[in-house]
Amino acid sequence: MPRTNYRSSDVDLMARMMRAEAEGEGKLGMLMVGNVIVNRVIADCLDFKQVRTIPQVIFQVQGGNYSFEAVQKGNVFYQRARESERRLARKTLEHWREHPSKFALWYFNPYAPCPPTWYGQPHSGQFKQHCYYEPKANTCDSVYRG
Repeated sequence: MPRTNYRSSDVDLMARMMRAEAEGEGKLGMLMVGNVIVNRVIADCLDFKQVRTIPQVIFQVQGGNYSFEAVQKGNVFYQRARESERRLARKTLEHWREHPSKFALWYFNPYAPCPPTWYGQPHSGQFKQHCYYEPKANTCDSVYRG
């Protein structure tokens, strides 16, 4: 059973986002970005109460900007999905979860050491240049069940 329901167009959209956000961090880095996307679909808390689909997560606007920099700036996101990234996207949609993104709802590249919190949420770990953050205890139980 998949972690969330999805369509083939969702796989393409996720694949494009994973590549745009983390191609330089290899397959594992792209899987971690994909995991955050799926976690946001599953999460029924905080900034993600109204997002239940992959497109809603990818195109979510917060504070007047898209949540993902790749959508805001364009770059690689607007290129076609490649089969290698589609395979990775399907893997995260079906089952893949790994630390530090296992329960993460946020990530970013600070171009410096990872801060211990980000918008009040605890640092769960780092992979290459991306810092991952999961929700504070007892604020988002749904992400831990998904």
